[in-house]
Amino acid sequence: MSGLDEFRVALLGCGRIARNHVEAIAQVEGLRVVAVADIERERADALARLAGGVPAYGALADMLAGTPCDLVVVATPSGLHPAHGILAAEAGKHVLSEKPMAISLEAADRLIAACDRAGVQLFVVKQNRLNPTVQLLHRAVAKGRFGRLYTANCTVRWTRPQEYYDQAPWRGTWAYDGGAFLNQASHYVDLMQWLMGPPSSVVAETATLARRIEAEDTGAAVVRFTSGALGVFDITMLTYPKNLEGSITLIGERGTARIGGTAVNRIEHWQFADYDDDDRLVDAANTNPPSVYGFGHVPYYRNVVSVLRGEARPDTDGREGRKSLELVLGIYEAARTGSAVRFPLPYGTGHPA
Repeated sequence: MSGLDEFRVALLGCGRIARNHVEAIAQVEGLRVVAVADIERERADALARLAGGVPAYGALADMLAGTPCDLVVVATPSGLHPAHGILAAEAGKHVLSEKPMAISLEAADRLIAACDRAGVQLFVVKQNRLNPTVQLLHRAVAKGRFGRLYTANCTVRWTRPQEYYDQAPWRGTWAYDGGAFLNQASHYVDLMQWLMGPPSSVVAETATLARRIEAEDTGAAVVRFTSGALGVFDITMLTYPKNLEGSITLIGERGTARIGGTAVNRIEHWQFADYDDDDRLVDAANTNPPSVYGFGHVPYYRNVVSVLRGEARPDTDGREGRKSLELVLGIYEAARTGSAVRFPLPYGTGHPA
């Protein structure tokens, strides 16, 4: 390992999200991209240039053998995250997995166990938790400002045209990806369970209405949380003609709040029975991100540095990342069976692959 002043980052998978990682790492003191890898060498070469001319490889094993590193960022297709993360952990590297960390609970637990055995950190990217709007909402929940929470609503009305799915053969497949819940809306599933607590049961319907993919492009679910509160998901990738909304609304006995915009980037309603100094931060929390990814990758990587230096706990580690995966898989099982599904899920639940 390198010294505490700087950690060397190797990035595996040079597709759609990889640029955000490279650009975020460049803004965080204590991290430096030292290599990239992708089975499509042209993509690897392009990202290597963006990262300042670092070496580009065609495989993880070659990258691990060719360039010393401390942390491996796994940004490959979702179904490959566990296998790649386990290889990195067995090589003694810390692991940072893009969402979702796996597409089955068994694979998620194998990845967690491998990192535990190797004594390395496992980070799972949930950068939307760090949106200023989401931070304010989470603090309001933690402070008890809502009193008893009654309902939560999560709406994701985005668009992903057929061309998006056709860009890579793994997209929309059960073996490597999943659909709107497990891929595009997985951050929102994470936010709902982070804000509302663990689920106790779910009923759901999913459908593939317009895209030529195996998994769903649209779905709806009703969750009962262990607190007794109800939550509703309304998810589609078919919005015409562009992304319209990514919102979460919480209603409690002493407060109502809604964060919306295209990606939970604006506070649209904020009313509580009692004043709190956080109320003065509402306008400043609103942002206008250039994409639905938001600005959360930079603070997420700052936390990574602090954790690796022994100064902080991970914002989202493997066990925290597993929670939203379990909820999505419960939604899939409820849609498949047409029956209510209870948590915790047994292994083998919720994924047709």
